[in-house]
Formats: sequence, structure tokens, C-alpha cells
Amino acid sequence: MKISECDILILPGLGGPKPGQWQMRWAERMSSAAIVEQADWFEPNADDWVQTIDQACRLTTRPVVLVAHSTAVAALVHAAPRLPDNVRSAFLVAPTDVELSPAAPRATHVFRPIPRDPLPFPSMLVASSNDPHVSLDRAVEFATCWGSDFHQAGEAGHIDLDSGHGPWPEGLLMFTRMMQRLK
Repeated sequence: MKISECDILILPGLGGPKPGQWQMRWAERMSSAAIVEQADWFEPNADDWVQTIDQACRLTTRPVVLVAHSTAVAALVHAAPRLPDNVRSAFLVAPTDVELSPAAPRATHVFRPIPRDPLPFPSMLVASSNDPHVSLDRAVEFATCWGSDFHQAGEAGHIDLDSGHGPWPEGLLMFTRMMQRLK
């Protein structure tokens, strides 16, 4: 599937999108991409975040590909069973382990427990070997439970601005490869 043939909905994590971070860059450079805005980026309400994701998917008539980072991965897996059939895939980046990571902010605990059911659409999970918010073993566990393809990004931290990932060209290559496999 070509990027221009679908709506790419980008789901930033706790704190929202940051200028210069790869999510904002993708939204600015891909004509079919948009950031899904949450009502409260700093003190999330799990039901509100899930409903906002669901509503954003239902407001489009084209196929949808979701791109979730950090805490938004947990929100997405909570939303997955209720999402409409137009959701074709998800690109899951640096999930925050809201259950076990001591680095997970208290505000993310509203997404406990993390669902372990397989996602109803193809997905790819990208994780780093030195992410303070999720161990590599837990990231592999999540990918296995959700039926996601797994890609280890090396020592890339939380794949955010703090870890030096403004543009993140490697991520864009992975995303493009995932898109090419979609029908």
C-alpha cells in the first residue's frame, strides 16, 4: 500500500508531540498524516484516549495506518478491539511498560493492565535495547502477544528527542517497508 492511499494517524505518548521529534516531522512531511490530539497530554484518562483514537479512525473513509509512540502504544492496544475495519496496520514504537518499568510515570498507570490479546490487524513493534521505559524482554513479550513483527533498533533509548531521535530516518525506512507489505 502506498502512503498516499491511506490516512496515517500519529499517536504521540505522554506529554504530546514535540517540535522536531520524528512524529511531528512525519506529520509535516506526509500529506496523508495527522497527529491525533488528546484532551490532556500530561494526565491522561484511559477511556478518553481510547475513545479519541477510535473516533479519529471512524472519521476517515480511507484505510488507516496507526503510528503510536510510548504511552500511546498502551492506549492503542486498549482501543484495538473496538476500532473499525478500516484500520489496516499499526507501527508501534518504544512502548512504555506501564506495569513494570520504574521509569514509567505515574500518570501512565491508568493504562494498566496492558492487554495481551492479538491485535486485529498487522503490526510492527520497534524497541531499543537500552530504553528506560521497557526492557527488551518485555518488548518481545508484547510483540509476541500482539502478533506484531519485532524489530530491535539497537541502543536507541526511548526513540525520542532525549535519545537523539529528531528525524529518525531508520524508522521511516522500517515504516515504508511495513507499508509495502500491506495490500
